[in-house]
Amino acid sequence: MAIPDHASTNFDTLLRAAADGNLALMECLDAVTREPRYVLCAVGRTDGEYVFTPFGHLADGNPYDAYLPPDPDDPTGLLVSPAT
Repeated sequence: MAIPDHASTNFDTLLRAAADGNLALMECLDAVTREPRYVLCAVGRTDGEYVFTPFGHLADGNPYDAYLPPDPDDPTGLLVSPAT
């Protein structure tokens, strides 16, 4: 699977922010569920004010349970556990 350009660009922005010490972890509320989320943000300054750009939130619980990795034998597929 190819990673889309916008995702690669955002990742590069996060790497630069981290290297420059301009990365923050903020507690926010999910706009739909109103549950707390811990959001990774790049920090910038505009006109003397801080600007926080959200890029994503940390996974709740065990992240290995939340995501399916790419299948190394099929570049277009994901590893899916057998149904139990």
